[in-house]
Amino acid sequence: MSESSAPFVKICGLKTAHDVDVAVGAGADAVGFVFAPGSPRTVDAAKARELAGRVPAGVLTVGVFRGQSVEEVRRLTEESGVRSVQLHGDEGPEYYGELRAEGRTLIRATATAVAAAGEYGEDLLLLDAPDPGSGKPWNWASEEFTAPRGRWLLAGGLDPDNVGAALLATGAWGVDVSSGVERERGVKSPELIRAFLAAARNTRR
Repeated sequence: MSESSAPFVKICGLKTAHDVDVAVGAGADAVGFVFAPGSPRTVDAAKARELAGRVPAGVLTVGVFRGQSVEEVRRLTEESGVRSVQLHGDEGPEYYGELRAEGRTLIRATATAVAAAGEYGEDLLLLDAPDPGSGKPWNWASEEFTAPRGRWLLAGGLDPDNVGAALLATGAWGVDVSSGVERERGVKSPELIRAFLAAARNTRR
């Protein structure tokens, strides 16, 4: 992220057409659909395809996976038509090699410290909190927090009230939010989505 540019913003865990429209209308750079089992935000491929069809070409559509086989990830990606794959488990570098395809963006999500983006062959690195999905953030103001090199997204415990401070403290290229824009677990708040995007967009480094 350059000194005068706004951060990249991804709104994740969307399940309804209205929420997709709100996120896109408010200026999101990416929207995420969860395929990982066991989440209150999980959608199937048909629903994701319907939602992704509402998204203009300039906004990235992301499928989020966790602990699923390469075959399942590839099938759901192709059936849903999303243009990016986010792996959020213990997937090794071989996953990224097998899932690489023309026009597809690969995102590696991890909850452990990483020196630099791209170590597994990913296009973007997503640094999540140590307890993903809990809404608990990294202690990004700590001297022990070291930002990765390259293009990376900060996630975990972000909301409209703290996203600006988080961006300034970490220098993240972008941010990713899910629970921080929900009125209850798995249910998005249009007002919070708009507020989060406004707060992030108004942050300059």
